[in-house]
Amino acid sequence: MQIITPHYIYFKDRVSTNLSIAFEKTIQKIAPFDELIKLYPDAEVTTLKENSLLMPGLINAHVHIEFSGNKTSLSYGDFMKWLHSVIENREDLLRGCSQECMDKAINSMLENGITTFGAISSNAMDLQACANAKQNVLFFNELIGTQAMMADTLFADFISRLEASKSIKRQGFTPAVAIHSPYSVHPILIQKAIEIVKNEKLPLTAHFMESQAERDWLDKSDGDFKSFFNTLFKQNTNVSDSHEFLANFYEVPTLMTHCVQANNAELNTIAKAKHTLIHCPISNRLLGNPTLNIKKLDEKNIRWIVATDGLSSNYKLDLFEEMKISLFNHPSMPLLSFAKALIDSVTIHAAEALGINTGEIKEGKNADMLILDLEKEPNEELAIHLILHRYNISKVYINGKLEKEN
Repeated sequence: MQIITPHYIYFKDRVSTNLSIAFEKTIQKIAPFDELIKLYPDAEVTTLKENSLLMPGLINAHVHIEFSGNKTSLSYGDFMKWLHSVIENREDLLRGCSQECMDKAINSMLENGITTFGAISSNAMDLQACANAKQNVLFFNELIGTQAMMADTLFADFISRLEASKSIKRQGFTPAVAIHSPYSVHPILIQKAIEIVKNEKLPLTAHFMESQAERDWLDKSDGDFKSFFNTLFKQNTNVSDSHEFLANFYEVPTLMTHCVQANNAELNTIAKAKHTLIHCPISNRLLGNPTLNIKKLDEKNIRWIVATDGLSSNYKLDLFEEMKISLFNHPSMPLLSFAKALIDSVTIHAAEALGINTGEIKEGKNADMLILDLEKEPNEELAIHLILHRYNISKVYINGKLEKEN
């Protein structure tokens, strides 16, 4: 048993002082120190300095570790230009990101207070790096492929990767499934994968409506994707429209990433199915895509969370930076309430969307916690200050274990 006494604690609905936390893997009790030390007289005690703030660890629900070798190889500013640059440089990027490269990306997330992440894995090259990570990991094995004649081969490869991820037996590692997108996965493959998700109760995610090219292709088999699919796959029409794609997910709450081109009917379907949208503002800007309409999501009671995407479309894996960009990207949102919502989006709401027992400082929750060094007593605008000023993270606990200290 450990007892930690910070100056302040960031709860879901308030900031409190004069409280300590007794924890092992999970938070056992939150109470004044004198009360806890009577209950647990043999506990290891940590007393933190003045103006220390304890808050939940951050959750990055969508990141591509395999492409962490990119810095200047890919083209930004336009989605199709970026996509062509990914195809042209894919092999070099994959070969160029060694185990050390992926470890560095994962460790950077730890330095930035990310205690849980969702790795979208295309090739399972990142499996060992994620297995070795100090963080909790949801390992999303990605399914991709539109050609019916290759369906059996593609699905066999997907199953092989999924089974490999199931062989990882360590606390905090969860095998999961990703469907790449409606334009890149044949409906037969989607249906087979979702059947597995239902039977085994696995977490599920998918990219959806990221670009105008996707919008045009799904609506009318036209636009920038027409020549792309014809040239690469001799394919002249889409394999499903957006309605058909979303119908596959109706009974399975899913994390839908991007959705910046989703129309009103699609958002209504998403709301009815209780899916969660993943907002990646830096990635959307760098690839020339629109900004997610969060006000509309709130009106439709659609849960949204913030994630970094991968270094193929970002410059760092830092949720504080991502929240800051989002804060400025949505000038119509009330500043303080939106800042609080952003913090919830990378803590409690992300945990709820992923179905994991963390994201909140609460008895019974996993002890995934950050210690931030504030400069002075916090006020009612703390949520804004946390996002703007990027305070030093002096300690990171994951499942009750101290994993970072400086």
